[in-house]
Amino acid sequence: MHAVLGKSLFFVKEQVALFKAANDYDILDPVTNAVVMECREPNLGFLTKMLRFTDYKRMTPFQVEVRTPAGQKVLTVKRGISLVLSKVEVLDENDRLVGYFKQKLFSIGGRFDVLDTRDGIVCTLQGKWTSWDFRFMQGDRELASVSKKWAGLGKELFTSADNYMLSINSTVAADNPARILIVAAVMCIDMVLKE
Repeated sequence: MHAVLGKSLFFVKEQVALFKAANDYDILDPVTNAVVMECREPNLGFLTKMLRFTDYKRMTPFQVEVRTPAGQKVLTVKRGISLVLSKVEVLDENDRLVGYFKQKLFSIGGRFDVLDTRDGIVCTLQGKWTSWDFRFMQGDRELASVSKKWAGLGKELFTSADNYMLSINSTVAADNPARILIVAAVMCIDMVLKE
């Protein structure tokens, strides 16, 4: 697991662009404002780009690579075409499967299970339909939380930019593989639940 995932606070900032088809985010250290990871979708096909501007956007496949600013791969999040429910795979820096996410059928506000490679539930991402607040729960224990930060009225009115603050509980060890899945899941909140 890459050392950058050992941090407890991450500010996830969507890249703003007019007529943007790709999912591009920067992940910053909120204390120093330095970019610690870059999330890009480098291999976006022509047909997928076109469908991203239609009502079928939520069904399109994606493959987001998360890298350090120096270009070291941290993780990859990918999904094929999604007709009803999403199943999203998470790969580590060596392209080994770490786990995946499975969306719940009748969840209000958004909910999906975060699973390891043996289909064991690591935690569940739970959201509220009235807000952009999410919690990663392992039974009654909160592992992490995500909240949307307001980026300014003009920016929110004219773009679909979403910014999030991810806070991972200090009880989750810095080398715990759950951190890979939690950071990857933040990308999926916007691409799977909120599009």
